[in-house]
Amino acid sequence: MRINWTSITIPALIILSLWLMDGLVNDWGRLSGGGQNLIRFFNESLWPPNWSVLEPQAYPVCTAYPLFDFTCSTAWIGMIETIKIAFISTVLGGMISLPISILASRNLNPGFVTFPTRFLLAACRSLPSIIWAIFFVILVGFGPLSGILAMTIYTVGYLGKLQYESIEGMSNIPLESADSMGLSRVEKAIGVVIPEQANNLISQAVFMFEYNVRHGTVIGIVGAGGIGYYINLYLKFLQYDKVFAYLIIIFFVVIVIDFISIYTRSFFNEEGDINPPKWISVFFPQWIIESRST
Repeated sequence: MRINWTSITIPALIILSLWLMDGLVNDWGRLSGGGQNLIRFFNESLWPPNWSVLEPQAYPVCTAYPLFDFTCSTAWIGMIETIKIAFISTVLGGMISLPISILASRNLNPGFVTFPTRFLLAACRSLPSIIWAIFFVILVGFGPLSGILAMTIYTVGYLGKLQYESIEGMSNIPLESADSMGLSRVEKAIGVVIPEQANNLISQAVFMFEYNVRHGTVIGIVGAGGIGYYINLYLKFLQYDKVFAYLIIIFFVVIVIDFISIYTRSFFNEEGDINPPKWISVFFPQWIIESRST
């Protein structure tokens, strides 16, 4: 009789998680009033959102066209700065992480090379981006430069791991062919590995940009530039209705970037050749959908 390990492992993991959570929570009774407190806080402090964050700043004087005064608002300035920080850090981080990830790949280099480079990548991603932002704010002061440096370091660690795992997953046939041709490791990396993994590497870079936009809204809270600076400012003055307006704007911007990211990645991971499943297939079996279409 063959044992279905999936049916055993998943319940075991759930039970283990619940047991661990029960050991961490001292008083489950605190959850009883959580819903009422959330509704009260939402009605009294968050709703309706204060859309004055889209109005032009009083200083400096707005020089935009009359129909585009919102480009002088703190929401626009902060969000654009966040996107710029994410873009620059993604480009710089990708340029740095690619050669490091090649050195960290075990199918390309011996252990005495891969171990130190993996240690370096692990060190870069061991700290959250906000901690790196605090470090660089102390080092170089407040502003976007601290955010760029922080996000670049974190991008090197995070993207580098994705890259070397992708490289290690490639077929051995091209690598063996390169070895039989007598190519050096540099020639093999430039002429074989990067072209073979180009689709995955570009797709990962696009995903990293999307990820950095999300986290770029957080690092501004510690003074590293971006829209997080304004969120932190209004949090200090307890103006939660303005903070909520910023969060709504961030949500919609991230949704737009998600769709752009999905569309962009489809050019590199062959998603364009696949018909995506329909939502109706989640709730109804296939034979019902086919009978309705006929």
